[in-house]
Amino acid sequence: MDLAAAQVIGAGLAAIGVGAAAIGVGNVWGPFLESAVRNPAASDGQFTRVLIGFALAELLGLIAFVVAMIILYAPPAA
Repeated sequence: MDLAAAQVIGAGLAAIGVGAAAIGVGNVWGPFLESAVRNPAASDGQFTRVLIGFALAELLGLIAFVVAMIILYAPPAA
């Protein structure tokens, strides 16, 4: 296997984290919206925690994207 093929495979594997981040965002917002519909008075107290969870899930997705781009476009080590 040559270096170009290994880079593309590695970038594809690293990009799986972007899809996992989308699942994580759904796991953050889904239960929050479900609980906010059941008890709207308590949703204000939980909103900050939901935003923190959302930001962390998105951060992991962005890190996975950056790693995939580094694998694809960084010059190979000598």
